[in-house]
Amino acid sequence: MAPRTSLSGIGLATVLLGAFLAIADFFIVNVALPTIDADLHASPATLELVVAGYSTPYALLLVLGGRLGDLFGRRRLFMLGMASFTVFSLLCGVAPTAAALVAFRALQGASAALMVPQVLATIQSASDDGRRARAIGLYGATAGIAAVVGQLAGGAIVAANLAGEGWRPIFLVNVPVGIVGLALAWRFVPSTRSAQPARIDAAGTALLALAVLSLLVPLTEGRTLGWPAWSIALLALAVPALVAFAVVELRLERAGRHPVVPPSLLRLPGMHRGLVLVAAVFAGFGAFMFVSALALQGGAHLSPLRSGLALAPLAIAFLFASLATARLVARYGRRVVAAGAVVQGIGLAVVAATLMTDWPHVDPLNLAPGMIVAGAGQGLVMPLLLGFVLAGVPAERAGVGSGVLTTTQQAALALGVATLGSLFLSLSAPSSLGVRDAFVVVLAAQIVVAAGIAVGSRLLPQPSRAVQARSAVEPEPLLEAA
Repeated sequence: MAPRTSLSGIGLATVLLGAFLAIADFFIVNVALPTIDADLHASPATLELVVAGYSTPYALLLVLGGRLGDLFGRRRLFMLGMASFTVFSLLCGVAPTAAALVAFRALQGASAALMVPQVLATIQSASDDGRRARAIGLYGATAGIAAVVGQLAGGAIVAANLAGEGWRPIFLVNVPVGIVGLALAWRFVPSTRSAQPARIDAAGTALLALAVLSLLVPLTEGRTLGWPAWSIALLALAVPALVAFAVVELRLERAGRHPVVPPSLLRLPGMHRGLVLVAAVFAGFGAFMFVSALALQGGAHLSPLRSGLALAPLAIAFLFASLATARLVARYGRRVVAAGAVVQGIGLAVVAATLMTDWPHVDPLNLAPGMIVAGAGQGLVMPLLLGFVLAGVPAERAGVGSGVLTTTQQAALALGVATLGSLFLSLSAPSSLGVRDAFVVVLAAQIVVAAGIAVGSRLLPQPSRAVQARSAVEPEPLLEAA
């Protein structure tokens, strides 16, 4: 059988499965943290590390993962990442102590960083323009739905208490899924790599890791630990590390070598304009998911399952809206992003109004109208922004381009939890505003961000007319048969 050179429907579903697993596992622990605390006797700082221990190495290594895929082959790195993700999911599920769980979560996040950049890189390099636009739209839909399904599935699994194991099955469920994904990847994912693979930029990689680490670790752990001196010092290191990283990358590119993040890539209009909006969208989304789990369980006293069910209307609306983006953007261009941001802001305002009038008697039913509107808005914004960012990236640079994009996504998710999540935790104490008003303050901040995205979307480049035409007239299904 000749090797595949294009991405079939089953191949696309397989790489999207890898993205789904990685993103869902960022969120799946939110509803399980109280159970993990009761079982492993973890401190508040350790519980935060269960989340941050996954997200930090994930964000640190994404660009390197994209470059390794360009160099050694994207299917090979995808399968290596999925195999190691499956193994460390198993180890998370049997972790005997909180410290062991944190360590295995870190290795799980590093595995995700090998796997996820290959998803967009494979879509970029193994799809034509029309299918690529739809596939990227599905990737954006997968990213949003995985977050909601992660919390919903986590709540259902914890509530079911399968075999009396409490939180452990939320990790063990990845094992059979990962094994199936590996078999499908070997059969249906095409083997692609860059025609001109670049060497690994060790200095740039180290400086980027230092910059991300010095930003995420203090913002995640500083408040819980009372802002010790090391956290302030590490946070102060972030700016000089970023400056040093920029200087090294500029020098390498001017010398004709291969920086891990080529400055010329960031000068592409879709990249340098779109990444700012991507960061804002995903920071708000990460904070919303984190805060809603805490507020609905801790303040409204919903069970983990009902807390997850409250987000189900958001996921359904997100899915249907994201599937309509290709035809909408073919007709209206970048205005769809602005419209989606406005719709999202309206939905968040409806959620806030429901909290103010019905608290603490909120439930999945009375929250549903706001969740539906907010989810529809997010479904119009997220997939399109990913497409705008990647639209001008050449196929031979797909790995590093997707690595930069996914690093921005993951770092923004973690930053949203660290900033707006910390704001919520500070304001939700009985001596402060309380849970309801703290949640409303976070929602108000996100409405302001949505307004900024609506305005900032005017700076995005319009999609090419050729892509618009293909998206508008081609009737083939989003996932065609293999």
